[in-house]
Amino acid sequence: MVFYRKYRPQTIDDLDNAGVRETLLSILANPPHAFLFTGPKGLGKTSTARIIAKVINCQNKKNGVEPCNMCDTCVSITNGTNMDVIEIDAASNRGIDEIRDLKEKIRLAPISAIKKVYIIDEVHMLTTEAFNALLKTLEEPPEHALFILATTESHKVPATILSRCFHLSFSPATEEELLRAFKRIVKAEKIEIDEEALALIANASDRGFRDGVKL
Repeated sequence: MVFYRKYRPQTIDDLDNAGVRETLLSILANPPHAFLFTGPKGLGKTSTARIIAKVINCQNKKNGVEPCNMCDTCVSITNGTNMDVIEIDAASNRGIDEIRDLKEKIRLAPISAIKKVYIIDEVHMLTTEAFNALLKTLEEPPEHALFILATTESHKVPATILSRCFHLSFSPATEEELLRAFKRIVKAEKIEIDEEALALIANASDRGFRDGVKL
């Protein structure tokens, strides 16, 4: 398995983006009903969304906020098999029919989790009609539902959607953050590598965690 997938962050503390880590620790005790993650590719938006899904639903949290990653709910979210955590790729499910289907199913209570979590990636790809339908759901969401929208092109997200979400911007990684990510893998894999070599990889990473870990 490639390192990027093998060492995908599983807790808030695993997140190498310091700003994202600090923000989540400060708000997840009383989370909003909808998040909007924006920023370039490869910065951990989807990984962060899955961690939030675990935080919301884990019943054995550590320190009041970190998921245990051992209960059935956490394990199923990590494996992508939890029926109450629904990931939608808006690039291929961008029409009004898909959002109408979401609106119908969201009324149903969670199967086993505390809350249903809808993760909509590349949300900027939705049609105007789909955005309008989504807006109505965001205005009056069920108590048992939470939305996490993610996009690499925030300027294409309507202001009406943006105003109803907690906006979290994922900034390009700093060299310090990249080195933190690399060192987690180096330690786990027992790799012998010079600090200078890691710095060179960081400089070639285009400030993205995914690209850096692939290199």
